[in-house]
Amino acid sequence: MNLPWPSFWNHVRDDDRSALREVLTELLSTGILLGDEGRARELYLTARDYQRELAEYLAPLNLDLVADPDKPILQARPVPGECGLMARFTKDETLTVLTLWRIYYDARLERPVETVITTANDLFAKLKLYFEHIEPPRDSHLEKMLARLRSRRLIRFKTHEDPARFGESLVEILPTLQRVIPFESAEAWQQQVDAYAAAKAETEGEEEA
Repeated sequence: MNLPWPSFWNHVRDDDRSALREVLTELLSTGILLGDEGRARELYLTARDYQRELAEYLAPLNLDLVADPDKPILQARPVPGECGLMARFTKDETLTVLTLWRIYYDARLERPVETVITTANDLFAKLKLYFEHIEPPRDSHLEKMLARLRSRRLIRFKTHEDPARFGESLVEILPTLQRVIPFESAEAWQQQVDAYAAAKAETEGEEEA
């Protein structure tokens, strides 16, 4: 069943309306429209013609529509402290996201590449390096976390066809990740890492007591 088209968007062309529905669905479900290939590219090109309409639609939800000036990305960014639709990560997911952020940052710092690709093995190693007191997640748990990050359009993830070689699975870190977690510098990132480490140490101290 198709619900009535809103009267305040009567000026939207009939042949754009289906695409605009898809654009809003993508922005509200994932927070990001990544228009670099396939159908998503078609949606992005349509969305560019209706940025004002999309921004005004999202504003009552305290979502700010942000367009990347260099890449085909539109983001519905929650206004901190105001938006009730913000996604929440578990502690393990947060540590994984922080690690992916640093891998992406270091790779771009070394040379300005368009795509940053790492492996599950490298992610394991960096997790242990940055958070030395944690036990890295098992393959199955890491796969579930990466699948969720993929659904949020933060990464692309290709599992190795041989389950015994999961560590060789490829993780493409998308530029959307740095926009969802916009640290201004590695120092700002380190402050967040230190805060998680301090919180973990405090929790462990309470458990021992």
